[in-house]
Amino acid sequence: MIPLIIIFSILFILFLVYILFLVRPYKIEFDKRLLGDYAHRGLHGKGIPENSLFAFEAAVGKGFGIELDVQLSKEGEVMVFHDYNLKRMTGLDKKLRDLTLSELKELRLKETDEKIPTLKEALELVGGRVPILIELKGEDFDVSLCGKVAEILKGYKGLYCLESFNPFLVREIGRLLPNSFRGLLYTNYLRGSNITILKIFGSAMALNFIAKPHFISYNKDDRNSIPVKITTGLYKAPKFVWTVGPKGYTLAKELGESPIFENP
Repeated sequence: MIPLIIIFSILFILFLVYILFLVRPYKIEFDKRLLGDYAHRGLHGKGIPENSLFAFEAAVGKGFGIELDVQLSKEGEVMVFHDYNLKRMTGLDKKLRDLTLSELKELRLKETDEKIPTLKEALELVGGRVPILIELKGEDFDVSLCGKVAEILKGYKGLYCLESFNPFLVREIGRLLPNSFRGLLYTNYLRGSNITILKIFGSAMALNFIAKPHFISYNKDDRNSIPVKITTGLYKAPKFVWTVGPKGYTLAKELGESPIFENP
């Protein structure tokens, strides 16, 4: 049998590796105005679909930052859309990545006249009037989205920050835009089914050594989880929280979090 002292020593070393290397966030100088309030997919509601130019203009009108999602069309145009499948928002049961820009522009969002915007269109509309929080969508190891986004953002003069659930996207956008303020989206995947090794690592936030995030953007139900406490408590990483309503918004402000909110 292996002596207990050896077992405890190995466990202690693994714990140190986790604390000091795997989960540790990184620091960067950034504009503190980025630590504000962000309307989730714009200020949407009745007659105003999410991730639409109308929702973005409504957020700007109230002085709120804008959280939006981006992914690539078939030919590589950066589109602003959350779901990988178009059905919920347009009624078409196809993946966004399988349609061209012209085909996507034929669709309408939630039976309104609003079209799926490109990132270029969204940035042109906002024009630096409020900060933008851009979520990079990605289900696999393909990081081609980052190059397209970086190319667009290099010409943008307004305030922006970036985040993703995918640590490889966070790492790649950091390589392309080294001075950008970047975060890792976090939730406890172990609450769901179909547990995998990647989900276990993700739930432990043990891929931060890959992502090298500056801030942590966590599910409101996970603000007291151990990885969140380590990164935001021990290492003082800036805190974003999603997605909160009116009561959650008030709590987030009390806790020093930057809220990503709906229904203000």
